[in-house]
Amino acid sequence: MITYNPKEWFSFIFRFHKGDTFRKLLPIMLGIAAYSFIIAYLELEYWQLSELSHVKNITVMHTLLGFVISLLLVFRTNTAYDRWWEGRKAWGALVNNSRNLAIKVAVMIKAKEDKEIFRKLIPAYSSVLNLHLKNADISHELFEDAILAADHYKHKPNQIAKTIIAKVNELYEQGKITGDQLIVLNAEIQSLTDICGICERIKNTPIPYSYSAFIKKFIFIYVMTLPFGYVFMLGYLVIPVVTIIFYVLASLELIAEEIEDPFGYDPNDLPTAKLAEMIQKNVEELIY
Repeated sequence: MITYNPKEWFSFIFRFHKGDTFRKLLPIMLGIAAYSFIIAYLELEYWQLSELSHVKNITVMHTLLGFVISLLLVFRTNTAYDRWWEGRKAWGALVNNSRNLAIKVAVMIKAKEDKEIFRKLIPAYSSVLNLHLKNADISHELFEDAILAADHYKHKPNQIAKTIIAKVNELYEQGKITGDQLIVLNAEIQSLTDICGICERIKNTPIPYSYSAFIKKFIFIYVMTLPFGYVFMLGYLVIPVVTIIFYVLASLELIAEEIEDPFGYDPNDLPTAKLAEMIQKNVEELIY
């Protein structure tokens, strides 16, 4: 995730980060500029269309559809941001619940060897969940004396949650914790699985294909028809104008595509790896 100072907004104008849409759209923008030049040349120089040509009236279509396309893009961006923010709230809850679980384990469990197991298992859940959401390869070795079985388990976060539950239940059967303490710890562990489900729902349920495809086609048709009408009013200035309009519209769609799945490796995705490291530090400070 890109870290920045939102108060230094003026510097953003002249700085192009690798996550900026300008770099990604630059080849297409050059193509749009060349296309606009060809249309302007044909209408002004080759065909020499007059001001009375009906082609000039195409701008009426853009005036009518401009409001529609703005509504679609606003809805698209808001929907994508809601998914990004929901993912951030889920990981915020994971941080808090991991701390709460660690605090209760530190107080309720007395044996040092039992504490040491939870000291490794609790942060391991967030680390594995981070890799799980990125579809990354997860090592089968959880730590020195515990193995994640590759063949039996495909869902690694579930396996760690099961291991934690099994250990808590073992402590109860051994009389090291009471029934009330078992209920309290189980509730905290269940919350970890609930958070995993929220993140998987965001990741595995993208924006419907028809909706996303329609917006892209709409933007393409809208921009491709702009030079035909506006060349009569702007002349060759239609080239930078159409290019800028395309940059604005396409950037909004590109930003929405990037943030609707906040668990990847894109510059604007959530810093889940850093959050997992923070959870590990907090748990190791609490359980000792």
